[in-house]
Amino acid sequence: MERCAWVGSEQIYIDYHDTEWGVPEWDSRALWEKLILDGFQAGLSWITILKKRENFREAFAEFEPQIVAGWGEDEVAKLLTNAGIIRHRGKIEATISNARIWLEMEKDGGFDRFLWNYVDGAPLQSRLATMAEVPAATDLSTRISKDLKKRGFRFCGPTIVYAFMQAVGMVNDHTLNCHRHDPVAKLAVR
Repeated sequence: MERCAWVGSEQIYIDYHDTEWGVPEWDSRALWEKLILDGFQAGLSWITILKKRENFREAFAEFEPQIVAGWGEDEVAKLLTNAGIIRHRGKIEATISNARIWLEMEKDGGFDRFLWNYVDGAPLQSRLATMAEVPAATDLSTRISKDLKKRGFRFCGPTIVYAFMQAVGMVNDHTLNCHRHDPVAKLAVR
């Protein structure tokens, strides 16, 4: 069974690729969680975050924005001592402020709708033969990044946003030889 070349041989990566990566995510809270985790990945490998994902969920109240939005310096200080997550003050503080912005966006039509409107509600279907063809960022990820930053989001640059778009199925970047390309493409209809 062929997979995208980035997967490697670690079971956690294989499972993530085969069950989650590229599958369209429509849930607003789950989209926020993934964007936050992609922000924590900045400067690190995704497998580092994936291995710590359950620790992140526990530390950040299962990524419930309504809870995280109310946090302050006491919670930041506590998180900075948590060895199970990435202890980066800027990323932790950004998560809290991003939760507050998420709440505002939910009142204003929804975070999910905001994101999916960029692709007219349907995943973009790439037809890439090799990983060398996969871009690090696109004009669209740059536009989404700029729009998120205008709203106040942090740790959401064009490369982070493109990785997020791939992960949540806004774009199907499974290579054509990958056994997940066609099944994921069939999930494009809501």
